[in-house]
Amino acid sequence: MDNQTYMMPLIGDKAPSFEAETTQGKIRFPEDFKGQWVILFSHPSDFTPICTSEFVMFGAMQAEFEALNCRLVGLSVGTNASHIAWLRSIHERIEFKGHKRVELNFPLVADMSMEVARKYGMIQTGVSTTAAVRAVFFIDPTATIRAVIYYPMQLGRNFDELKRVLVGLQTIDKYHVALPADWRPGDDIIVPAPTTYDGTDKSAEGMKCYDWYFCTKPLAMDKADKEKAKAYEKA
Repeated sequence: MDNQTYMMPLIGDKAPSFEAETTQGKIRFPEDFKGQWVILFSHPSDFTPICTSEFVMFGAMQAEFEALNCRLVGLSVGTNASHIAWLRSIHERIEFKGHKRVELNFPLVADMSMEVARKYGMIQTGVSTTAAVRAVFFIDPTATIRAVIYYPMQLGRNFDELKRVLVGLQTIDKYHVALPADWRPGDDIIVPAPTTYDGTDKSAEGMKCYDWYFCTKPLAMDKADKEKAKAYEKA
């Protein structure tokens, strides 16, 4: 077993590389996902109820993530055989929130050595020395880590938030903007605080200023993103 000590990767770091066997064959990460966003996530164990509910949701939303140029990659400290048997069980028997017979076609990494989990800080010894917590890494098309969320073993993930974070990061990159609390596609964006005495140009169309440092305005989206915003509201 690999006893090497790794620094937990932080926002802005390059995603640590690895090769691994998965339920979709061997992968080289992040090389095999060049030019795409990736949500890399870990779960504590196969055949457990919270993890099962999460995998139903990941499977049910896989097409939504892929439509956003985002691939899903899961991981746990388990064998490939266990992963395959569990995913088949989910497909054949499990129903959750109206989703049933869910196809799980994204790779699930078999990390028995815990090497990958350690590289990504997924093994947190205050909780367990052998099982991963519920980590989520948002990795952009340049293989840079853009956001990280950790959940305890007892709390399932919020999938609306996972999608919101992904869409928010893509919006930030495309339009070079900042987004306020609870932002959703179609909401106003934040206007950067002024850096000169003259202050913010309050003449911009639709701008609302509540004080010198806090102004919002609509985002001038292109047609494709307007359609995405409408679809997001209906989802």
